[in-house]
Amino acid sequence: MVLVRILWPHGSQQASVTGSFVSWEQHYVMFPLENSPGSFQLFLDLPYRFLIDGVCRYDEMLPYVADDYGMINNLLVTLEENTMPLTLQDDPQMVRSTDVRTALYAGSPSSTIPDTLAAELLDVFIQYSRCWVSTILSNNTVYDMLPVSSKVVLFDAQLSVKQGFQIMYELGLPVVPIWDPFRTTVGGMLTASDFIYILRELQEDALIQSNEDLDKCTISDWKQFKFQQRNPVGSLAMQSPVIHASHSDSLKDVVVKIVQNQISSIPVFDPSSGDASSIPILTLASLPEILKYISERCQDPMRILPLLEQPISRIPIGTWLPGTGGRSDGHVVAFLKFDEPVTSAFQIFLQAKISSIPVVDCHGSLIDVFSRSDILTLTKGDVSAHAQLDQLTMDQALQLVYHNSGPRPSWTCYCSSTLREVIEQLSNLVVRRLVIVDPISKQLRGIISLRDVLMILL
Repeated sequence: MVLVRILWPHGSQQASVTGSFVSWEQHYVMFPLENSPGSFQLFLDLPYRFLIDGVCRYDEMLPYVADDYGMINNLLVTLEENTMPLTLQDDPQMVRSTDVRTALYAGSPSSTIPDTLAAELLDVFIQYSRCWVSTILSNNTVYDMLPVSSKVVLFDAQLSVKQGFQIMYELGLPVVPIWDPFRTTVGGMLTASDFIYILRELQEDALIQSNEDLDKCTISDWKQFKFQQRNPVGSLAMQSPVIHASHSDSLKDVVVKIVQNQISSIPVFDPSSGDASSIPILTLASLPEILKYISERCQDPMRILPLLEQPISRIPIGTWLPGTGGRSDGHVVAFLKFDEPVTSAFQIFLQAKISSIPVVDCHGSLIDVFSRSDILTLTKGDVSAHAQLDQLTMDQALQLVYHNSGPRPSWTCYCSSTLREVIEQLSNLVVRRLVIVDPISKQLRGIISLRDVLMILL
């Protein structure tokens, strides 16, 4: 039997432990820890629950899961001595006398552990991490994340759509809420995807073609046209309620709304605003801001999440090319070669509903990532420049983007990168996804987005 040290360091008069190994009916008395008043310890090798001063409790700083009856218990993972990683086998005392947090890390999925056991451990890590992250997001609201001072740009629905896109390019805005003056509320969002949609329609001669007509086309006209293209029979698009959040909503609710609706951000309303003439929108909530918030505010607790120490190639996260070692989510990695026409990206953006496409050279090595907002940069927000795009290759398009906005770093990671390292990079507000590449050849392996990270954690 492998003995594992169970520690209660949070102060009490007396402490004991119970668990499934005694059907939760018997309690093992814990012994006071010398030179540490209020701390108790016991050596066991099974799941357990603390009984502190007569009250059943669990240690939030250690792994815990809910059972079939909704009871939350600490979870202890123990391994036979011959299944421990070699780094721990060198020290038998560490195997037999360690606290539960070290034991959980010691049981990390490894090539030295049988596949079935490694899979079980990974499931435990995922469940525990999800429980912790879900609790953190549920206990924090959008209001907690609001900056002390900020500004929100809104477009009047009667603004020329051509002007709207030019303003988005000049201010570097990928999405802008649309203010409906007749309903005195936010009636929708103008996004980089709308810009791509218009360019495609212009190329297919499905939309107004003269610059004069384009100047007269309002944002409201465009949204109505787009809605009728997708729904031949139905109400006007601007009459549909926009997906939004309240400042009192939990961050978990906001993440779920963004992920389920496959959108980049949602407006946050202040329902207490009773004046019909006032604008109730407070800010735009997005996945980068939420991930940055929990990363900065919860650094210490996040250090004990064992899932974050796992290489991404062992976690079911992201989209991978076949045969590259990652655990694919079943989707296909969309990428383009450097000599393909830039218009090929339009269809991929709109059909696959993705925000970026890796561009590779003739050897499959990463050159850069082409995003939806790059098309705004490429044309400087001018929809009438669609004719100039027909002859451009992806490589030429990237060179124009660099010319218009300057050079930029390529945000990448490796198969061996841990989930913690990925989250640290994605906590940068300018980073929306990481391309997985070979560390030497830079050949494309896959891609991990913010959405992927939050889905695995929730």
